Formats: sequence, structure tokens, C-alpha cells
Amino acid sequence: SRGAASLLKDSIPVTEFSVSGPFEGLDLLRRGFTCVKSELLPSHPLELSEKNFQLNQDKTNFAMLRNIQGLHAPLKLQMELRAVKQAQRLPFLHSSNMALDTLRGNDECIGFEDILNDPSQSEVMGEPHMMMEYKLGLL
Repeated sequence: SRGAASLLKDSIPVTEFSVSGPFEGLDLLRRGFTCVKSELLPSHPLELSEKNFQLNQDKTNFAMLRNIQGLHAPLKLQMELRAVKQAQRLPFLHSSNMALDTLRGNDECIGFEDILNDPSQSEVMGEPHMMMEYKLGLL
């Protein structure tokens, strides 16, 4: 058994030679610059709670809906939410997701993203043909 342990200790892992290693060519035009700060732990204790707020809100609403109306109501609502999320515009066009907001009950609320998420100031706009080819996996 000692011989096997020494072989494992002296062996070089194969993962270091893979294409997705540290020397992989980064596509800065599509993915942007990597930010080391985003890979660190959350800077504030409430950051994780805020990131998962909508998910926690949906879980609470589905549990309450199930207790009040039965199993069919949250299943129907989840099916409608999934159908609305799948319907999308072309990748170079801005979408307001009005149907999703209506199903969640956020259509009458004014939030941070309603005021400071102006699509004319967005950096998403690009060449339509190239963006469609990237989405379809042709690039």
C-alpha cells in the first residue's frame, strides 16, 4: 500500500493539461474582463439574501398558494412562468418581460431596474447576425 501512495503523490494530474486551463485564450469581446472581486466571498452579509430574494419570494408564494388552494395552483403557475420565460425576443433586442412581471405581481411596482435600466444606455447592442450565430452555437 505504501508503494501505491508514493505513486499517487508523485503523479501529475491530467487536468492541468486540459484546454480549459489557465492558458486558455479568453474571448474578451463576448465575456468581458474577468473580475477577481466577484470570485471572492460576499462583501456584505445581506448580499446573498438579496441575490436570492426572488427565488425565496417565489418559494414562499408557492407554499402559501399550495396551502390555500391545493397542489394544482402552484403547478399551474410554475408552468405558466416557465412558458413565459421561454418566449424571448432576438438577443440584440431589449425585452421588458412584462408577462413575467404580471404573473409575479410586480407589474404595478416601481423598482430599481425600472428607472436605472435604460436599454438605450445598455452595452448589449451589437451586430445582429453575429449575436444570433453565437446564440445558435454557430460561432
